[in-house]
Amino acid sequence: MRIGVLGAARIAPAALMRPARAVDGVEVAAVAARERSRAEAFAAKHGVPTVYDSYADLLADSSLDAVYLPLPNGLHAQWTLAALEAGKHVLCEKPFTANAAQAREVAAAAEGSGLVVMEAFHYRYHPQTQRMIEIAHDGSLGTVRRVETAMCFPLPMFSDIRYDFGLAGGALMDAGCYAVHCLRMLAPGDPVVEEATALPLRRDRRIDRAMTARLRLPGGATGHVHTSMWSSALLRIRARVVGDRGTMTVTNFIAPQFFSRFSVTVDGRRRREQIKGEATYVHQLRAFAAAVAGEPANLTPPSDSVATMSLIDDIYTAAGLPLRP
Repeated sequence: MRIGVLGAARIAPAALMRPARAVDGVEVAAVAARERSRAEAFAAKHGVPTVYDSYADLLADSSLDAVYLPLPNGLHAQWTLAALEAGKHVLCEKPFTANAAQAREVAAAAEGSGLVVMEAFHYRYHPQTQRMIEIAHDGSLGTVRRVETAMCFPLPMFSDIRYDFGLAGGALMDAGCYAVHCLRMLAPGDPVVEEATALPLRRDRRIDRAMTARLRLPGGATGHVHTSMWSSALLRIRARVVGDRGTMTVTNFIAPQFFSRFSVTVDGRRRREQIKGEATYVHQLRAFAAAVAGEPANLTPPSDSVATMSLIDDIYTAAGLPLRP
């Protein structure tokens, strides 16, 4: 599988370049950026053989099978649709699009195209995540009463594109999409937003630098999402499922290859689990290659992305903030 990269983004080395060296049959063959000099520097550093002057030129390369799309949030829908039109499979960085309407548009284009579109929630492909899902849904915790997820990290550089409303920025979009996705994955059914509170950016109050949301889950259970790029909760990456028999708590569900603490308490007995695996991005790229080869390996397809983006839209609406453009 020959992949082209749309954008010389900071995430690309960890998300694609290094994993490509570990996954058989994958070659990163081309790159394009807004400025050719940036693409050339990226290509020279990472050994990419071909540099294109524009994204459109890269998509016109018939030798490429797929594209990796790490562009700013607000450009995801436009260039995923362009890649599909060019006959390319797409690995699109999260969040999938700027809003749910765009997600539905992309999903409609992907359906029946015969092409793979995968949202890059890399943690979903790690064995630890599969174990989290098993415990949350196999009844060992009893009836689930509460699901909590948090994704908070400090980003005090307020000029960063992740604080740009025009590029679909905001804490809920960037860090928070992980927390929303994880809550959906662990919940005993579809969540419904009851209320949400945003901590807005002072220079642009349409942008949330932190967000909390309370949700209603089936069977009378409750959900809670907390996300931040700049608040008193400087670093918190955690998922917790509480049932009437026990609790599962996972610290750092996003990148367990670095550090993770996974504990389960059932009927008063506590145990810790350690689920080994390669880097989450390696698991993701291997699954993407398998899906392109025709295997049922895509765990984050457009239908899943539509559900996540719909919940994100509902949280913004409940918090009194406009949907991302």
